Amino acid sequence: MKTDYLFTSESVSEGHPDKVCDRISDMVVDTFLALEPQARVACETLTTTNKVVLAGETRGPEIKKDELISKVRDCIKDIGYEQDGFHWKNVSIDVFLHSQSADIAKGVDASGNKDEGAGDQGIMFGYACNETDVLMPAPIYYSHKILRLMAEDRKSGKLKNIEPDSKSQITIEYKDGKPSSVKSVVISTQHSAEVNQSQVRELVKPYIEKSIPKNLINGLDDTEIYINPTGNFVIGGPNGDSGLTGRKIIVDTYGGAAPHGGGAFSGKDPTKVDRSAAYASRYLAKNVVASKIADKCLIQLAYAIGISKPLSIDVDLFDNDEEKNKYVEKLISKNFDLSPRGIREMLGLNKPIYEKTAAYGHFGRNPESNGSFSWENTDKKSVFTK
Repeated sequence: MKTDYLFTSESVSEGHPDKVCDRISDMVVDTFLALEPQARVACETLTTTNKVVLAGETRGPEIKKDELISKVRDCIKDIGYEQDGFHWKNVSIDVFLHSQSADIAKGVDASGNKDEGAGDQGIMFGYACNETDVLMPAPIYYSHKILRLMAEDRKSGKLKNIEPDSKSQITIEYKDGKPSSVKSVVISTQHSAEVNQSQVRELVKPYIEKSIPKNLINGLDDTEIYINPTGNFVIGGPNGDSGLTGRKIIVDTYGGAAPHGGGAFSGKDPTKVDRSAAYASRYLAKNVVASKIADKCLIQLAYAIGISKPLSIDVDLFDNDEEKNKYVEKLISKNFDLSPRGIREMLGLNKPIYEKTAAYGHFGRNPESNGSFSWENTDKKSVFTK
């Protein structure tokens, strides 16, 4: 295992075209779950110049298209798009949502002696490490933080001439397996035509210092800070690049520091194990690391459509102790119900809590009183304490 290396992760803001789509798709999920906690939703969104298209399958309450269209406009307005090529007032919105397949529903629904099955086959990974207070890898955590703080100040009016579409990227040097120093930072952000590249640099650069601990950036050379390296970035958002739901799955998770099963989260109700089992595996991994029996933990779960129990549970604590890995696997099997129903009940997932997960990562966030980010709690760490 390497101990000295460079590792890079990126994030994108809530105004990135793909993230606009994730936000809208999760708004649809929340709208259905708010009316019927057992509703089924699989919603994909496309955005391009002054156009939004929703497509997918639902089962649950009847929601009028006009209501969804109004809520789409609210999402776009909150993100901050009031541009000629993408404006919350003028954008054309099409809704093509139809009933869930009866064949899929039959496999997922409980009936007779059959428990609820997984909504699809797949593998899901959960990861945690002690590089940050929230037990997330440092590169992705600080990449998210830069953009989140920029967005907060942009929306409040404190940060002017910066538009919603932004990206960040951080490279960190690791020594002895621990973050040692930041080697480079890249920020590309859409801006108004009233400012040039050097002015954008002065506006954005302070957010690096606000987001990253001093001990990691003390030696960062100014020449390794790249802000809008191609120059102007006036045309952006869905007007500059089309967006789709589910195209930022590495940004959504661990920034490439851990494997990904391939399934996106946004637009899916919690019967879809792509989402719920990924949340559960993060919950388990975070509690393992919080218990201090390991510095990092990777958990894989596997499911088959229509089958309630996971087909496999695999744990890697990265310390070459297979007996310890097996011990944790046994504790998980004994203490946690990882059926789709069990996960939803354990984490309280049948609630309208998903729209805010759509930007700045699904993990490393603070649990909230309404149930949002319940998978970030460390209330089960005692299960793993030897």
